Amino acid sequence: MKLKKLTVFSAIQPSGKLTIGNYISVLKHWKKMQNEYKCIFCIADLHSLTSFTKENRILKKKSVLDTLALYLACGVDPKKSIIFIQSSVHEHSELNWILSCITYYKELSRMTQFKSKLTYTSKKINTGLFNYPILMASDILLYNTDKVHVGQDQKQHVELTRNLAIRFNSNYKKIFTVPDLLMYDLGSKIMSLKDPKRKMSKSDLNKKNVIFLLENPKEILKKIKSSITDSDIPPKIYFDSIKKPGISNLLIILSTLTEISIKELEKYFIGKSYIDLKKEVFNILNIHILKIQKKFFIYRKDIQFLKNISNIGSKKASKIAKKTLCQVYDSLGILRK
Repeated sequence: MKLKKLTVFSAIQPSGKLTIGNYISVLKHWKKMQNEYKCIFCIADLHSLTSFTKENRILKKKSVLDTLALYLACGVDPKKSIIFIQSSVHEHSELNWILSCITYYKELSRMTQFKSKLTYTSKKINTGLFNYPILMASDILLYNTDKVHVGQDQKQHVELTRNLAIRFNSNYKKIFTVPDLLMYDLGSKIMSLKDPKRKMSKSDLNKKNVIFLLENPKEILKKIKSSITDSDIPPKIYFDSIKKPGISNLLIILSTLTEISIKELEKYFIGKSYIDLKKEVFNILNIHILKIQKKFFIYRKDIQFLKNISNIGSKKASKIAKKTLCQVYDSLGILRK
């Protein structure tokens, strides 16, 4: 008897350009994952509205297509997986409101990612950023998701999603699958190059902190060379995220891309310099990034091909989402046509 594949859901915002942090923590795993699971990969354009401005609205469509082309360049196969744009499936927004009505204010106010935004920005914070985890829960719960693949910074949001699913199932009707977290320990959070105590973010104002997947290799080399290490003399290359955050971050990048353990790398770098470490990191990064870029530019040229993939994926996603939402409305006693 053939066992039914478990469903995995994962999504990335198309705001800005994707980084090596996005690749190492999430995208890198999707190619293999789609052979083991029923995968649903979303381009979360509604989430990206939390940082929406008049200036970036023209770039929105471009960013969505760029992200879709990067999904394909990283090995996502539309014949094996469902790939769709969040805003094209209206059930996400509908379920978002329903879940808002069973989410407690204190639950959202405890979200560490929101609190960190308050710490690092002087801008006015919109309520969309505060309510973000509820829309994320809607994304996940619409698809009977068994496992949610996220980076470390989204772990708390998945826990909220589980709580909301259990709360709804207990108070109304057992409809939602309570999802488990799927996260790879090593590389689940890549840190900033110049400030390795903070996560690498594509929205970082200081671009020296971030390496983008579509960046010129010469610029990447400059950023790696200027990345923070420490002042130990002689240099000591070993993993310690507290005492040596910069070195540890570079070792994680190297380990995840080469699939060589941290311990083996530590042995390899005994007696070597920080410059040697940075050279190795750049060399392996360059191999991966050039491979991705080559495929990306082939896919990105064919806009109709990308739109077809998006349309087909959205129809498949909508079929699943509609069925779930109908069950939700029925359990709430809301009449639908």
